[in-house]
Amino acid sequence: MILGIVKGTVVATRKMQNLVGYKFLLVEPVYGTKRDMIVAGDTIGAGVGEMVLVTTDETTQHALDRPAPIDAFIVGIVDNPPTLSK
Repeated sequence: MILGIVKGTVVATRKMQNLVGYKFLLVEPVYGTKRDMIVAGDTIGAGVGEMVLVTTDETTQHALDRPAPIDAFIVGIVDNPPTLSK
């Protein structure tokens, strides 16, 4: 599970049928020194600036309503984000 902050949206006007209905968000992990962005599918309504929980790898398929080629998926919005030191 990854804790991250939503930094933006990814717009795909054309995508395969299994991806229709999923919003894609750009998430920046909040741990470590490397700041690689993750593109994560979302159906719970996360927005830019919110701290979210992201599942990755084979566990992602358990969070989907239907099979889709997604390897990162937002599974929660953090209500009380921790104070993070840099």
